[in-house]
Amino acid sequence: MVDALDQPLGMGDGAATSFQLVKRYVSGGEWAERPIRKPVSGSVLVAVDGVEVSAFEVDHVTGVVTFDAAPADGAVLTAGYAFDVPVRFDADRLEMALLGNGAMRVMRAPVVEVAE
Repeated sequence: MVDALDQPLGMGDGAATSFQLVKRYVSGGEWAERPIRKPVSGSVLVAVDGVEVSAFEVDHVTGVVTFDAAPADGAVLTAGYAFDVPVRFDADRLEMALLGNGAMRVMRAPVVEVAE
């Protein structure tokens, strides 16, 4: 379930209006962020200081959120969204097994992320 408090979006400085969506991955006290470039249309929720807002637009190709007015200096910005990751098959053949009655199971289907 998507929630406007799911991921960090940035801090307001009273001037900036555009912020890149990111997904933060946390493991063992360490974290890494990846830019999100393809949020699913209609799924992006944004909050300023914990309050959901609607005065923003999202570029669904770049993943940049642009507020109608710059968030106040020190405002904590968060967002929640679903996103797509473009991939391609990494093999010319798929490993499959016949289950019977025309049904098959794909045993292995390696994919790699497509660089943008």
